Amino acid sequence: MMGRFWAMLRRPTLVRRLMMAQMLMLSVLWSLAVAYVLFEGTGEASTVSRGVLHAIISVTDNLAEQPQRQAQSLRAIDEALREEFETGQVPELAPRILVWRDGKLVYKSPDAPSGIRSAGPEQMEVIYIKGQAWRSRSLAEGSTRVTVLEVGGAWQFFITINSRGYYLLPLLISLPFLLLPAWLSIRLAMRPWRKVAQEVASRGPQDLRPLAFKPPHGELAALVDNINALLQRVDASAARERSFIADATHELRTPLAAMRVNVEALQGQTHDPRQQELLDGILNSGNRAARLVGQLLQLTRNEVQAEAGERQPQVLDVLLQDRLAALSGLAQGGDIELELQASVSLCVPGQRESLVSLIDNLVENAIKYSPRGSSVTVSLHAERGQAVLHVADQGPGIAPALYERVFDRFFRAPQQGQPGSGLGLSIVASVVRQHGGSIKLHRGNGGVGLLVEVRLPLAPVG
Repeated sequence: MMGRFWAMLRRPTLVRRLMMAQMLMLSVLWSLAVAYVLFEGTGEASTVSRGVLHAIISVTDNLAEQPQRQAQSLRAIDEALREEFETGQVPELAPRILVWRDGKLVYKSPDAPSGIRSAGPEQMEVIYIKGQAWRSRSLAEGSTRVTVLEVGGAWQFFITINSRGYYLLPLLISLPFLLLPAWLSIRLAMRPWRKVAQEVASRGPQDLRPLAFKPPHGELAALVDNINALLQRVDASAARERSFIADATHELRTPLAAMRVNVEALQGQTHDPRQQELLDGILNSGNRAARLVGQLLQLTRNEVQAEAGERQPQVLDVLLQDRLAALSGLAQGGDIELELQASVSLCVPGQRESLVSLIDNLVENAIKYSPRGSSVTVSLHAERGQAVLHVADQGPGIAPALYERVFDRFFRAPQQGQPGSGLGLSIVASVVRQHGGSIKLHRGNGGVGLLVEVRLPLAPVG
């Protein structure tokens, strides 16, 4: 369970990719905003205007004769300046003020660094005190000078902000709350994509019709148009292949029949055993070729009928009786006993010719590979809304590792003693797919021979 969960997490998905892109874009935008703050905070502009500096000088001059009131007023101005930064919980970034009169320091912010001289140009400059950078700006009027100190240096400014969590903390808080809205928005935006995927997944290998869903979105519409164009090309190619096979098989049947007639005529005119043996070989080869041509033609017909989709109710037990009666001569020639076990009458929707080819191929294969004196059992019963057909023989069987491959066209299991083309089970599988059923191979009763199980949906009652 946990293994599947972790495998699902590691599997790349477009939803996760889009969510990561959104989160990355948010981080980039936030980093740009912080960079702008750093630029503004460490540039030439000061958070304290020239008017405030002039007011500090006026208070200092007007209360020069009252040192106690002068200190209280300057302290009130200092506290008002840093009140904005303390409200934002970054007191380290608050400006510090130092006031001189007649060359004597009359006021200094409590946490302002020592060693600042009153002299200096009336512009922003960077000074270093004990390895820390400060931006200094001074204004002098008469014998009074005021200096404002602010944290200087982009890196130090950034460290100060980050130490208070003003860079990472908003990201850590906002990203989890944005994940669910981002996931929902992406899922809603990709709903048309899922509709296309569901329609493609619901198609069978023979269904090459254009997709019915027509998305109005430009990007997805282009994809659907390309898929439809591909399906059209594949359908045209498959139609050409079926037409070629049908034409070729029709053309081959005539010369094969003529060859058979001529060989049989020669057999009646010659009495040489050697020539009879050669003619028998030619006749057997012609029979195998004629059977191959017939199977190819039947395979093509099944595919055409599958596309037509016309189905009528077929009584399967009656059809089995008819086909076993028709194949009884082949079974008697091999001293094989055919046995039918069908206690109920079952009706399936289908095409008679296709179902006949299914039954014939299964029973003929069972007869061909069964040893003389054995039996082939055909049984039919209903199970959970399906007709279940079993064809069991007592032949050599098929290795379980080849159960899936024997349905491929022209594949024959190795070490098969009987001649064949490898199309019989392929035709059977094609008919089963055409009728919406399933086919499985099992070991025969007692582990001897092969048991073919075919399941077809029953026709609805009434």
